[in-house]
Amino acid sequence: MHTAITIDALKVLDAIDRKGSFAGAASELFRVPSAISYTVQKLEEDLNVSIFDRSGHRATLTPAGRYLLEEGRALLEAAENLAHTTRQVAQGWETRLRIGFNALLPAQCLFPAIETFYNLGVPVDVQIIEEVFAGAWDALQSRRVDLIVGADHFSKPAGNFTTHNLGEIQFAFAVAKDHPLARAPEPLTEEDICRFPAAVAADTSQNLPPGHAGIFRRQRTLTVANMDQKIATQASGLAVGWLPTPRIRDELKQGSLVIKSVHEPRQPAVLLLARHSEDQGKALMWFWNHLISDNTIADWISGQDN
Repeated sequence: MHTAITIDALKVLDAIDRKGSFAGAASELFRVPSAISYTVQKLEEDLNVSIFDRSGHRATLTPAGRYLLEEGRALLEAAENLAHTTRQVAQGWETRLRIGFNALLPAQCLFPAIETFYNLGVPVDVQIIEEVFAGAWDALQSRRVDLIVGADHFSKPAGNFTTHNLGEIQFAFAVAKDHPLARAPEPLTEEDICRFPAAVAADTSQNLPPGHAGIFRRQRTLTVANMDQKIATQASGLAVGWLPTPRIRDELKQGSLVIKSVHEPRQPAVLLLARHSEDQGKALMWFWNHLISDNTIADWISGQDN
């Protein structure tokens, strides 16, 4: 479809407005003034509107001309971004990188890596997405994310994935300091625990079978959206359950949560860094290599960041 509005014509209007005159625009664009005048005149004829009011000593934009310029500047910016991102893609850089992280980890674990990446000056959009239980692997398998941080080793699906061991995370059965179980004899039994609701972070998996851990069949559940809400729910005394020990260090220090030994302890989970083996984008591989060589997450898991 042919349109009278071209990128070149919009550049001319933009230059006239910024420089204040046709002559100024001509100088900036390295053209003769007559070429600038011709471009404006042809645009006016093609659109059948007056873009400039020439009744005074100086041509000024009409309301239609001002609207065209303001909307056109958005197109000029989009065209510049398109040209830039096209060059990025040609050089192997993605325009966007989506990083999923298991809710067992806090989002803050990724902040140092993201800050270092931003310091490279590469204009790649980074998106971080929290996933729960099997949702971590599901997000990677279905390509909702390009990289997953903290995928557990239990729910790994079939597929051509490359993984790296980030460490082993421990779990603690935690209750509020004033919860009835806080004063119960240890180790707690199934009968003790089943009297109270279990706090559950909803699995975000859309295709893989959802997972859960540490919930007894006869136990009521209180389901929340993420790990932060699960921790808050248990600290408030509304429910009980297993929590990743590194996530509740502050609550344990403050005394809002206490750890209770249980007759059947929960096994630790190995957390993995994972990606599709065939994916080799520059931003993806930068984060992959950085997260492998940097000990931020491993230190957080082991408690050495304190």
